[in-house]
Amino acid sequence: MSTEIYDVIHRRRDVRGQFTGAPVAEEALYRVLGAAHAAPSVGLSQPWDFIVVRDRRIRRAFFDHVQRERAVFDATLEPAARERFARIKIDGVLESTLSVVVTYDPDRGSPAVLGRHAIADAGLYSVCLAIQNLWLAATAEGLGVGWVSFYREAFVRDLLGIPAAVRPVAWLCLGPVTHLEAAPDLERHGWRRRRPLDQALHQDRWTVR
Repeated sequence: MSTEIYDVIHRRRDVRGQFTGAPVAEEALYRVLGAAHAAPSVGLSQPWDFIVVRDRRIRRAFFDHVQRERAVFDATLEPAARERFARIKIDGVLESTLSVVVTYDPDRGSPAVLGRHAIADAGLYSVCLAIQNLWLAATAEGLGVGWVSFYREAFVRDLLGIPAAVRPVAWLCLGPVTHLEAAPDLERHGWRRRRPLDQALHQDRWTVR
């Protein structure tokens, strides 16, 4: 049994402060995007698209938007949580080499998407599988990925000219890194800790703990 895939899964990190800004080889980027595009999807709808963002002006506009949204979230916190949050870097938009925005088109494969009739969000789940494939492939390539979630969909849609019916699901910062941290940033900064697997595991029926 090969253990390489398990190593990649456990080394993967949500990168913020370790980007070097060095170039990404086009061949490596294409392999990473190819891995994302190979993800399974409901009804083989492949409802994703990938926007590679290199333009510094676009990234700066997004970065400024992210900082405004950070301030909005900060204002909702109690003093102790605000102090912890102040130590946490939430993006690597300007430090990373480039960004990849992953979108979801609910009309892809319509009107009859096989397997989606009972679970409306199955297409969105498919996009998340593509994102995970991208993330693991990037890790295997020695690249870091950081998912930025401090944004309003309408802002990103307007910034990138995304059609009204298409949802921007993830803004991913991508590029070479100095290293990957041994523990996730939110654990290192005391925001939250992981649950042990045993606490998440149930047998046959939901167990109240």
